[in-house]
Amino acid sequence: MPEVIFPGPEGRLEGRYHPQKEKDAPIAIVLHPHPQFGGTMNNKVVYNLHYAFYNMGFTVLRFNFRGVGRSQGEYDQGIGELSDAASALDYLQSMNNNSKHCWVAGFSFGAWIGMQLLMRRPEITGFISVSPPANMYDFSFLAPCPSSGLIINGGADRVAPPADTTALVSKLHEQKGITITHEEVPGADHFFQDQHMETMITSVTDYVKRRLTENTR
Repeated sequence: MPEVIFPGPEGRLEGRYHPQKEKDAPIAIVLHPHPQFGGTMNNKVVYNLHYAFYNMGFTVLRFNFRGVGRSQGEYDQGIGELSDAASALDYLQSMNNNSKHCWVAGFSFGAWIGMQLLMRRPEITGFISVSPPANMYDFSFLAPCPSSGLIINGGADRVAPPADTTALVSKLHEQKGITITHEEVPGADHFFQDQHMETMITSVTDYVKRRLTENTR
């Protein structure tokens, strides 16, 4: 898979870019977990999400936030990381002008960044939030949430307790014009270890495939 370096707000950002042959293939970016707790674009959940989207016919980009791997800059409390994600989406779009669908997927801290990116970029047609840390970060900016998506978490998540995710989902359910789908994987921890990874990726794949055939926001 080609390694890419593209310009970010604080210097170079390092990514992995996986294009399809079709010029109008849908595009997706995948955002990694917290940089200060070992999160990188090679995290297992991020890697598996990347390939899930690629296998569904998406051109996919995952990348390291500032200060991670070969990406320049340093950790910026989520503010700079949101700018990094916007730059990554700009880069992906510049290479894929004909794409009709644009998705963002994020895991943990990356899910929080992805939801913020959603608010800024009306062209995003769908999102996947895996283990969103609703107990650690304020998600109240999602008012209203601009597009439909899937929130998926583990039933045995001790990092981001399921009750907080459920509360977030019920808030989002009150909004009109979009559909938030929520799935909880029984017994799975924050990282979907062992067989839970496959269950989670299957849920994501089923959801995205269904959305692509519906052509809805």
